Amino acid sequence: MGNKKSKKNKVDPEREMALEALPPNVRKSLTDEEVDLFLNAEVWPEEMCEKLNEFLSPE
Repeated sequence: MGNKKSKKNKVDPEREMALEALPPNVRKSLTDEEVDLFLNAEVWPEEMCEKLNEFLSPE
């Protein structure tokens, strides 16, 4: 489903700010792998999209 390709070296500052802007309970619900995907992946797994659905805007 999702693409696990990630760029581990350089994190997008906007993604970092978006992660920090999430409510604390939502951030705590993310696994380490999901945080890495949030910050680096071009495509997120469907399960993660569902978890963050209320915070996503359609493209």
